[in-house]
Amino acid sequence: RWMDTTFTVRKGSNMKFFKAAIITVIVLVLVVGGLMVKTYYDAGEFKEIAPHFNAECKAISGVLSSEDITVDPKTGMAFISSADRRTQWSGTSHVQKGAIYGLDLKARDPKLVNLTADFAEEFNPHGIGLWIGENGKSLFVVNHRQDGHFVEIFDFKNNRLIHRESIEGVLMHSPNDVIPVGPRAFYVTNDHGNSSELGRVVEEYLQLARSLVLYYDGNDFCIVAEGLAYSNGINLSPNGSTVYVAATVGQKVCVYHREKGTGDLKLRHTIELGTGPDNIEVDESGNLWIGCHPKLLTFVKYSKDPQELSPSQVLKVTVQKPDSYTVDEIYLNSGEPLSGSSVAAVSGDTMLIGSVFDARVLLCTLSK
Repeated sequence: RWMDTTFTVRKGSNMKFFKAAIITVIVLVLVVGGLMVKTYYDAGEFKEIAPHFNAECKAISGVLSSEDITVDPKTGMAFISSADRRTQWSGTSHVQKGAIYGLDLKARDPKLVNLTADFAEEFNPHGIGLWIGENGKSLFVVNHRQDGHFVEIFDFKNNRLIHRESIEGVLMHSPNDVIPVGPRAFYVTNDHGNSSELGRVVEEYLQLARSLVLYYDGNDFCIVAEGLAYSNGINLSPNGSTVYVAATVGQKVCVYHREKGTGDLKLRHTIELGTGPDNIEVDESGNLWIGCHPKLLTFVKYSKDPQELSPSQVLKVTVQKPDSYTVDEIYLNSGEPLSGSSVAAVSGDTMLIGSVFDARVLLCTLSK
């Protein structure tokens, strides 16, 4: 009888433990499943893509990619950042040299022209920004080289970009985009707060807001904005008092007041977009044009496999008055004829749409 009692007690204890283990496993599965569903939902993977655009576009080939584009509003000259980005990201050593191409939007039949053919250094251009000063024009270019990350400054003379200097700094460990505010001064986004590869992956998939904005005053770098979820494109209002920063994972644009004397930034407003903004261009009226990734995880798949098409989207953010904006979707496709749109630059009734990886740029006519 003593043996029978012991067996009964042990059997009952085992059953309780077994039930508790099952419940624990079920709870863990539900939690993990819920997190996965939330991640897919936040990334826009459940969105229905209904392509639309009210005008025509023509694909122009001849670039390795067209990740960033900016247009001189006075001359209509478009500057296009072109790099062998997919090969570069794969870690292989056979990366084709990148370039900044010019495209004259006022020409009857615009043709691509390599403006940096004379630049002898390693060149993998990323974000770009145009400075128009009293003494001429300069293009600032984020360049990822094997010996580090640099902002290259080119002076635009005689339809060529002539290299002036290379700027680097310890704080600038993952630069993405740049906007100049003087002959040597600029803001640059660090799209990750972590400098290690593992830290960056964790930062992305856990949607951690660790990235930041740096200011270079011509001598030193300093941090002027923090706590962004993948700080990407950056641009400036026409009067220079407002800085716009795209937070791709955060799916919003952060609006900062700029203190012109010190370069300090103070968060003033956020524009919720519900999509992943990449680069920001500002037209002559001060409105924002943004290339976006409506399905962020699909874009990640596309970055590794060109067969996995990623939708392209262009938003126009109209400035009604200070800190009052309306958002309109101007363009949307399912990945064709351009996949993974990263920028939309407008001059008059012409819009250029660029891609992080596709070897083409779209030249579109906007309806009036």
